[in-house]
Amino acid sequence: MGSFLSRSVLARVVPFVLFMVMLALRGHVPADGSWGVDPRWLYGASVLVVSGSLLFFWRDYQELARGTLPAAKELVLAVIVGVVVFYLWVNLAQPWMMLGEATASFRPVDSEGRIEWGLVAVRWVGAALMVPVMEELFWRSYLMRWVDNPDFVKLDPRAVTLKAVALSTVVFMLAHTQWLAAILAGLAYAWLYKRTGSLWAPILAHAVTNGVLGVWVVLYGNWQFW
Repeated sequence: MGSFLSRSVLARVVPFVLFMVMLALRGHVPADGSWGVDPRWLYGASVLVVSGSLLFFWRDYQELARGTLPAAKELVLAVIVGVVVFYLWVNLAQPWMMLGEATASFRPVDSEGRIEWGLVAVRWVGAALMVPVMEELFWRSYLMRWVDNPDFVKLDPRAVTLKAVALSTVVFMLAHTQWLAAILAGLAYAWLYKRTGSLWAPILAHAVTNGVLGVWVVLYGNWQFW
């Protein structure tokens, strides 16, 4: 039986925990800079820390090794799913579809309303490149399979049960403000993983969702989605 302290577990849990801890830290640092720190740049610090942990454990992610990419048609499917989830995300944001407010907001503009492109770049890179890898390793690769088998690395993702998909998606939803959009996104990414058997599929879909969302947010100034 897989141990909670096994390297396979730590490799998927540690980056996620680091990200959540730094998210909570950002939420407690005053936005007015009275602590001498701009909390928005703490996001950049979290990108470095979490990315560093992913690189540290990279050899443990056998499902992300060379030769594990899904077929071309499945990559296209992942892109389509990513775009659909983006559309749902920006349209399912009515008050009753929200679970409170975001732990830490991110508005990359100065006091005169001008966009600070350095902050935009940091946020986009983190959301589109780092977050998809970190989250899919935790939510789908680890938690979803662990529900069915504590020795999760031995479980083919195509064999996960609907119970595992449902339970992991509910927990995924609780970590996001937009509960309805998060449920649909979680189900979509889980379906891709189960259908293709490759973690790269939900990672790509997640990256497309976050990447397109970032461009849309900047173009239209809808910072509340960041």
